[in-house]
Amino acid sequence: MTLELIFVMLLTGLLLGFIGAGGSGFMIAILTVGFGYPIHIAMGTALAAMMFTSLSGAISHIREKNADIISGVIAGFIGAVAAWFGAGIAITIPESVITWLTASMLALSSIALFLRLVLATGDSVPLNKKTLRYPIAVVSLGLVTGFLSGTFGIGATPFIQLGLMLLLGLPMRLAAGTSMLIILPIAAAGGAGYYWAESLDVQLLLTVLVGTMTGSYLGAKLTKRAPQKLLKTGIIATPLVAACLLVF
Repeated sequence: MTLELIFVMLLTGLLLGFIGAGGSGFMIAILTVGFGYPIHIAMGTALAAMMFTSLSGAISHIREKNADIISGVIAGFIGAVAAWFGAGIAITIPESVITWLTASMLALSSIALFLRLVLATGDSVPLNKKTLRYPIAVVSLGLVTGFLSGTFGIGATPFIQLGLMLLLGLPMRLAAGTSMLIILPIAAAGGAGYYWAESLDVQLLLTVLVGTMTGSYLGAKLTKRAPQKLLKTGIIATPLVAACLLVF
């Protein structure tokens, strides 16, 4: 079963690396539907895996100056606190209920991704950091996306990027890089919350990482060779497919 899981996670990593997504929701669907793991274990494992898969991306974006570091750090650490509490709430929700809730959030992710791709074509004006709106926007973004990640085990990348564009006025390039900074502490705290609640299988996490990190590295090399329409379709459809797997 370990070899089968590594192979499937390798294919999953290829897909996620190709479309440039963290894909914790897709991992949850594969682990629960394909391999029969309890959804709380799958959620904790997928969220913890996000920490490792987003680390290299965050470092790369910082080096390329593709991130708003101040906004990312503030929203990320506030989100980490919210994710910890969200994980505590998640384990109290019955499996049948949390499955539907997670599937619903994944479906909403598809909508958020569609909006993000539409908004990416427009001009944006960054929010002035000296105004009162700035701390309110950053704190709100961290609280909401951190809670969503911890409670439903999803990376919430579409919601983070959409929030950065709408609330902070960041252009798509900066929103993409800043979202990686925000996800990192959120995934770490959420994963720790699930581990504390004994809903994180460390051995399963290591197995998942072997497959996904290898696959995502190879998948990323295919991105530049793919047509834009195929990429956009894959980005929007992946969380929707994961939602359908969980429901049906």
